[in-house]
Amino acid sequence: MSIEKLLIANRGEIALRIHRACHEMGIKTVAVHSTADAEAMHVRLADEAICIGPPAAKDSYLNIPAIISAAEISGADAVHPGYGFLSENAQFAEIVEAHGLIFVGPKPEHIRIMGDKVEAKRTAGALGLPLVPGTEGAIEDVAAAKALAQQIGYPVLIKAASGGGGRGMKVVPDEESFESLMSQARSEAKAAFGDDTVYMEKYLGNPRHIEFQIFGDGNGNAIHLGERDCSLQRRHQKVLEEAPSPVISSAERERMGGIVARAMADMGYRGAGTIEFLYEDGEFYFIEMNTRIQVEHPVTELITGFDLVREQIRIAEGLPLSVAQEDLVFSGHAIECRINAEDPQTFTPSPGRVTMYHVPGGMHVRVDSALYQGYQVPPYYDSMIGKLIVYGRTREGCLMRLKRALEEYVIEGMKTTIPLHQKLIADPDVQNGDYSIKWLEQWLERQQAE
Repeated sequence: MSIEKLLIANRGEIALRIHRACHEMGIKTVAVHSTADAEAMHVRLADEAICIGPPAAKDSYLNIPAIISAAEISGADAVHPGYGFLSENAQFAEIVEAHGLIFVGPKPEHIRIMGDKVEAKRTAGALGLPLVPGTEGAIEDVAAAKALAQQIGYPVLIKAASGGGGRGMKVVPDEESFESLMSQARSEAKAAFGDDTVYMEKYLGNPRHIEFQIFGDGNGNAIHLGERDCSLQRRHQKVLEEAPSPVISSAERERMGGIVARAMADMGYRGAGTIEFLYEDGEFYFIEMNTRIQVEHPVTELITGFDLVREQIRIAEGLPLSVAQEDLVFSGHAIECRINAEDPQTFTPSPGRVTMYHVPGGMHVRVDSALYQGYQVPPYYDSMIGKLIVYGRTREGCLMRLKRALEEYVIEGMKTTIPLHQKLIADPDVQNGDYSIKWLEQWLERQQAE
């Protein structure tokens, strides 16, 4: 079924990104928005705009009845959830489909399976993905879990089965502290996610965060689009991402990419997804799967020349994958900097009105942002206000172009993390690609001590 009018159930730069893909495909767009986003760029550009509630996300962007009503009133035939908000909510996907609308995303059962970390791990293992050693499912027998911890070696990690963002997660250094830290992880998980289920896995000392972009057509065919290195993180939030990873060889890419593509084909997966791994000493360990498009999807687009959002919409229409694996060519290097309206040292949110705005340009420089001069950045949502994505034939050339682009980038009226990115890419470790998931927090501590 071809889509003629699509409702964008999101905001900010991803809403604009979806609108652009739709208009390039001849599809009309409907923007739903809160009162705080009445002047937002995607609202201004969409063919129709419908206000669905006050600023608070729970009353607007998470308000499922209002979104469905807007789709029915506008005559939309599809809904794209973007990322965040409702993108990994299986119930929302089911409700959309129950109303005879196309959900631009995976099958609800796959969202549900992969949203539960215990079930996701079990499924990944059954599909042949390499796992971090640990409990097969939830911890029910403490004595058995302790015996396994002894076997795989301390430290171990206790993690909440629901949720993420580092909550409900405890590193256990030895047997003596096992039960008390497990109890703390349970309490945190209960408070944050309403579910105190926890599981255990081996704690990896200094891994990198490597994720593979996949696409499936829902009918047993799937491809991978290589990996992204997302190791530069602060409090489990990504700051800078690059593709390909500086440490993954083309042979490793082919091998691991083949494994994840086969797994997704066997699963009958539909649409875009990301398989996340920890990578240490040449080994991949499955962490989780994200059943949506990712913030960092542009770096993959730049090294493959492949429009991921457009492919999402095509697959939702029931069309086959537009490329075969052998057609995909990985070329050059791309880096993305997430620009946040935050103090670059303390990370305190800094919403405000954009008084001056100039984006960098030139060859292979892309800015995904919904900002414009005069726009008031609202305080109610995520602080990310843009992404600077740069491509180069080599990693070194890419870094030099990124340095130049950051120098050109002007956002006045609020504090931003542009100075942080300038410092980061000047560091020899980043220049050499020599970093892990712990590197950034340690680097920030050193910066503050100076």
